[in-house]
Amino acid sequence: MKIIIDNKIPYIKEAVQSIADEVVYAPGKDFTPELVRDADALIVRTRTHCNRELLEGSRVKFIATATIGFDHIDTEYCKQAGIEWTNAPGCNSASVAQYVQASLLVWKSMRNKKLEGLTIGIIGVGNVGSKVAKVAKDFGMRVLLNDLPREEKEGNRFFTSLNEIAEECDIITFHVPLYKEGKYRTFHLADTNFFRSLKRKPVIINTSRGEVIETGALLEALDNKSISDAIIDVWEHEPEINLELLKKVIIGTPHIAGYSADGKANATRMSLDAICRFFRIEGDYEIHAPIPNSPVIHAENYENALLQIYNPAEDSDRLKNQPELFETLRGDYPLRREEQAYIIKYKE
Repeated sequence: MKIIIDNKIPYIKEAVQSIADEVVYAPGKDFTPELVRDADALIVRTRTHCNRELLEGSRVKFIATATIGFDHIDTEYCKQAGIEWTNAPGCNSASVAQYVQASLLVWKSMRNKKLEGLTIGIIGVGNVGSKVAKVAKDFGMRVLLNDLPREEKEGNRFFTSLNEIAEECDIITFHVPLYKEGKYRTFHLADTNFFRSLKRKPVIINTSRGEVIETGALLEALDNKSISDAIIDVWEHEPEINLELLKKVIIGTPHIAGYSADGKANATRMSLDAICRFFRIEGDYEIHAPIPNSPVIHAENYENALLQIYNPAEDSDRLKNQPELFETLRGDYPLRREEQAYIIKYKE
């Protein structure tokens, strides 16, 4: 069996040897019809568009994307061509929740605010949004949830409307998939009308997909102060991001919210597990994230410990200083572990 793998997928090289006869690694943007023609399976990230142009005439039977999102896969074409595919739902949900948690602490410090008692609106309450809700409750925040597909299935007891979120929230964070059409369309969900409906000058956080927020409308909202701040990890037209927006956001990062080593290891494992199931292979591998260089944290309090473990302001500074390196900063992202990888010792 031959597998083509995005060369930025971590912790995979030794593990994949137990299931493949031939493995080829390539940058995600350099996948070509010639490269994939005689492959049985692909393991990709969002930078590889798996469509007719890439796949027609190939012998590819299975695609695993080591990501939550799958809008880079032409699912209709794959269905027609008899190509199975899988994504990795929930693989990096704890990583994104860590990013939101740390970003709120940075915002609190920079703006001299308290989180306790503020109202946060979470738009999209799946694997990620549910964990963000727990983070917010732990901070003592009031939490409003918006999720149309879940509300339709479960009723409106636990959910609220976008209009209520626009009226009541001090912070609004987006955790929806990108749907360009249909009843649950999320493309430009936050547009000019949305920002003009806001009542409390909230902080806007986006870690979902760049196209969920209309860039021009967000810039206008920052300029006319209908929002107080923006924390943006995902951008329209990545990697050619809007530099004016980058200058104006309080935190701007290169699509790395889900890039903890823990989340990456989960995604790699889920991708290999899916290939083994599809091809009915017994895989013999273990995948673990590396141990941090300094696994013991000495901190004055819990919030200080969390920011020692991960501080998104550092990622933001790197991007703001060299925005032309968006892809490099993302592709060569340093080791970042989640809280469970550390021992926290409090200073007396």
